[in-house]
Amino acid sequence: MRTVAGAHGSSVAVVFEGFEEFDISTSQTTIHGVRGGAGPPVLLLHGIPETHLMWHRIAPALAERFTVVATDLRGYGASGRPPSAPDHGPYRMRALAADQVEVMAALGFDRFAVVGHDRGARCAYRMALDHPAAVGHLAVLDVVPTGDAYARADADFSLGYWVWSFLAAPSPVPEELIAAAPRVLVDHMLDTWSQVPGVFPDRVRDAYRATFADPEAVHAICEQYRAAATLDVADDRADRGRRRIECPTLVLWSATGPVGQWYEPLDVWRVWAADVRGGPVQGGHFLPEEAPEETLDHLLELLT
Repeated sequence: MRTVAGAHGSSVAVVFEGFEEFDISTSQTTIHGVRGGAGPPVLLLHGIPETHLMWHRIAPALAERFTVVATDLRGYGASGRPPSAPDHGPYRMRALAADQVEVMAALGFDRFAVVGHDRGARCAYRMALDHPAAVGHLAVLDVVPTGDAYARADADFSLGYWVWSFLAAPSPVPEELIAAAPRVLVDHMLDTWSQVPGVFPDRVRDAYRATFADPEAVHAICEQYRAAATLDVADDRADRGRRRIECPTLVLWSATGPVGQWYEPLDVWRVWAADVRGGPVQGGHFLPEEAPEETLDHLLELLT
């Protein structure tokens, strides 16, 4: 493990006081993150268009009782952006999940809880399926499994989740369009998917924008969506009805967002996991930032 400072440290020092930054080399890339607290380990994984900074309202409170690790997914923030492949394999969730298991092992944790939001939730449930010995508790925030989402796609999905189609379009179309106005896309996602005005501090919003100002990061993120539509769907289809998530699983979703409107989330997840609990949270898509107290209460109930 290598601790770092400078460009990353100035932001994290404010947002995650008392946490230590790290960059850990895995078998395929380098993962950036922070670690703080003491006690049973909990891994926090972010969604789009964010980085590990999205946990700034929850991580310090969790660190009073747990060892908290929050990372940038491969391609995002300060983590590595390895070359992709024609089949988009380096950016399938199976690869992203393997990164995180390696990171936790490098930190000394062979078994841990994992909490994921949005894309991070997709990484988290894939981790629980592929590495059941490593994941003791799972929380997935505002998602249904990727395979289920595509299998049930309709007109509402095509308009509400247009980002899925846009980012998965053939290279370099989305990459070139985003390069012309990266702030427009980031601000659109943050402002239209949230319900609480002013919920993103300027320094945090700027960090999210910075990822999309990096052409290599944008390509990596697009590759992740291309892999989702192909490889991740195939992985889910292969596992559905054959493998189940073995650990206690918490499912939370926005009380007014599309996940709750389009699906019965607990019913969907009970196909995948034996021990499922959860419910809606008041707020928009970004539950840990918009409703941190309610989200934290649910997490503590799961973890303790």
